[in-house]
Amino acid sequence: MNVNGDRAKLDARKERYLRDPLPVRLGNLASNLARIGSIVTQPDLGEAARRVIRESKHFVEWAGRDAELQVQIELVELQRQLARWHFKWPEIWNDLEKRTSVAAQAGAWSQKILERSGLLKT
Repeated sequence: MNVNGDRAKLDARKERYLRDPLPVRLGNLASNLARIGSIVTQPDLGEAARRVIRESKHFVEWAGRDAELQVQIELVELQRQLARWHFKWPEIWNDLEKRTSVAAQAGAWSQKILERSGLLKT
């Protein structure tokens, strides 16, 4: 795939993502984080986990602009965490203990973002 094709796909994904209201966008981000938490421990899904991490970085960027300040601050923290995981992925992937830690952290982030989304309120 060429760079222009990749950019077009990303732009289309962004457009679809931004159609949803902020709570739904945050819910989608929380869902991605939960997916990271579940697939990161699966030995055959390393590249899939890396793709979900990369996608989640985009979701954070796209959701943050419309969020209230406290949520924006938390999203910046999350963005840094996702960037660290992405950057150190080969090291993380080759160490079960590190993958297990990422799974726990991703699960905690998922819960936190889901709570911030307001989707749990009845």
